[in-house]
Amino acid sequence: MAILYPPPKNIAIVAHPQTPNGTSEASRINSYLKHNGVENVVTLLYNEKLRGKVEAGKFDVLITLGGDGTMLRMGHICAPCGLPILGINLGHFGFLMEVRENQWMDVFPRLLKGDYWLERRMMLSAEHFRQGNSLGKWEVLNEVVVGRGKTVRPIHLITHVDGRFLTTYVADALIAATATGSTAYAMAAGGPILPPELRNILLVPVAPHLSIDRAIMLSEGSNVSITVETNHQALVCIDGQTPIDMENNDQVTVHASDHTAQFVRFQDPGYFYRNLTPHMNQNPSTGTTR
Repeated sequence: MAILYPPPKNIAIVAHPQTPNGTSEASRINSYLKHNGVENVVTLLYNEKLRGKVEAGKFDVLITLGGDGTMLRMGHICAPCGLPILGINLGHFGFLMEVRENQWMDVFPRLLKGDYWLERRMMLSAEHFRQGNSLGKWEVLNEVVVGRGKTVRPIHLITHVDGRFLTTYVADALIAATATGSTAYAMAAGGPILPPELRNILLVPVAPHLSIDRAIMLSEGSNVSITVETNHQALVCIDGQTPIDMENNDQVTVHASDHTAQFVRFQDPGYFYRNLTPHMNQNPSTGTTR
């Protein structure tokens, strides 16, 4: 049974600009919410100013229209502020989204009564070091991938957990994923599917050569360091964003973030397993189903 939250009075709507019908659907939602008594409804552009407006703390819920990629980006922005996200799927797969396209009117009466529950998903914190100097730090909802670049040769990934040597992977890449990310690249690489509420770090090698080929699940409190040993291009990629170049002996550290992504849910908590098989049996991004 859903917990009754205070009815949201301040709602932000964000549509990815490249999503078909995103702008028009955002306008329809804006009009609906205002007509049904929401005091403050703001449609925001998906740009660099969005983070500042969210950080101002003026919203109770953020509604995002798009696909899973949009949901990931909103997670990066909203999680540090504790702002819940409601995803409406206008994209292809929609594994993270709660509401299908053209069905939001069916659930919005519940949203406006505060009749929903919040699914809290663990995030990771990743940092890139070179010669002891930090070059970047990120919040991660799906996964951190450290791997080779364009050259089709494996790299050596010297991996430590809690300061103790684990192994040196000789592989195309090593994925450090959350339970959320277990249904993304980690699953494609042969890793296990984890329930979204689990707070673990999943290590999955990609195409390992004569090295550990099994996924390893670590506890929430683990600290992972991955040091690159290579004489050709290496990269680190955060949640599928633009890869960042790495040099020999660069290091990426990964541990549980202090922040948690919160997704608005109307389905019962068993939705994950109920939706798993349909998602596994078809991939809309290919244009075919079976």
